Amino acid sequence: MAERRHIVIEGPIGVGKTSLARRLAASLDGELMLEEAQANPFLERFYRDPRAAALPAQLFFLFQRVRQIEQLHQPGLFNALRIADFMIEKDRLFAGINLDQHELPLYERVWDSLDIEPPVPDLVVYLQAPVDTLLFRIARRGISHEQQISRRYLERLTESYARFFHAYDAAPLLIVNVATLDPVHNDGHFGILREEIARVRSGRHFFNPMAAALA
Repeated sequence: MAERRHIVIEGPIGVGKTSLARRLAASLDGELMLEEAQANPFLERFYRDPRAAALPAQLFFLFQRVRQIEQLHQPGLFNALRIADFMIEKDRLFAGINLDQHELPLYERVWDSLDIEPPVPDLVVYLQAPVDTLLFRIARRGISHEQQISRRYLERLTESYARFFHAYDAAPLLIVNVATLDPVHNDGHFGILREEIARVRSGRHFFNPMAAALA
């Protein structure tokens, strides 16, 4: 993976993308680029009352993510491997779920005005898991405002991610079913996934390990 300079770990809330990005960066001596969800002052309010806080929460994330990806266009930045737990395109995915019919056109006008040029990763790792698995992992990590996330919201989110990546072809893509894979807490699982990541060079690949093979 030495020639790679930009790897993205993506997937719905609770799938483990941030924790995997941290572990992969440590393993590969890479630099982390993480979402800063805790810096969004509207996020907790959004989880309590989505309709009242959806637009400010979404716009805050949009401006934050744009500022972060602008760093990737700075000269000399790609001297080191960068591993991110988000891609800017996800912002529109969340906007489509969270905003109503009046808010979404306003959001789209703001997006267009920013003239966003998303960087193309060398590899995208898209983590998938059933909603029951996401709910379990959200409960396990114990972030208070996330405990208000409903099953229906996660169902809509996983469906939106699936549609997005079904059509995604801008970069090499590794789709990983982590229902029986825990690369964050299990060293063996992490090693297997790290090897799979190293093998992907182009195109679309699926990695769906069986529980028995990972025991």
